[in-house]
Amino acid sequence: MDHILRTADAALRTLFASPKASEPSPAGRFDEPELSNDERRLSGALMRVNHVGEVCAQALYLSQAAVTRDPQLRESLLESAREELDHLAWTRDRLDALGSRPSLLNPLWFAGAFAIGLGAAKISDRISLGFVVETERQVSEHLQGHLGTLPEADTPSRQVVARMQQDEERHAAQALAAGAQELPTPARLLMKAAAKVMTTTAHYI
Repeated sequence: MDHILRTADAALRTLFASPKASEPSPAGRFDEPELSNDERRLSGALMRVNHVGEVCAQALYLSQAAVTRDPQLRESLLESAREELDHLAWTRDRLDALGSRPSLLNPLWFAGAFAIGLGAAKISDRISLGFVVETERQVSEHLQGHLGTLPEADTPSRQVVARMQQDEERHAAQALAAGAQELPTPARLLMKAAAKVMTTTAHYI
């Protein structure tokens, strides 16, 4: 029951509260840039997609932590979730600064990611960790693409994305070191296809 209540509280905070970062945003060292309307819209859309990714990350880590019977693994997953909460706060701050908004479909994204994480965790801890590895690898590739697309002048957003990419790669390495089992190719391709649908939709909605 404690796990259920903590997970429900974290879900509500993720979706409806203003996230509070434990670490200052990488964007904070830079002045807000002068952007054209088109550049501002592009940055806002890309940061909305990244914000959705962090909503999903909370759902994945919380669902996996709720299922595992390994206390050490549970704490590791919750620690990753706490670090991803910084990303959630940083991307939300950038959305506000750019005059943009989060995805209107965030509750749907959260529910879908939570269900997927729950399913993976119920198979085994190694599969659960393998899902973390593949997710973080795909997120890192996605963030690298955003670094090539974000306006050059939007240094604050670029700094946030670069730091997020470093953290995602570290989370993947930690899960691999903890005994993750590589997912089969069909599963990886399915995850990539689902991510494509989500990111394309979140770009606009």
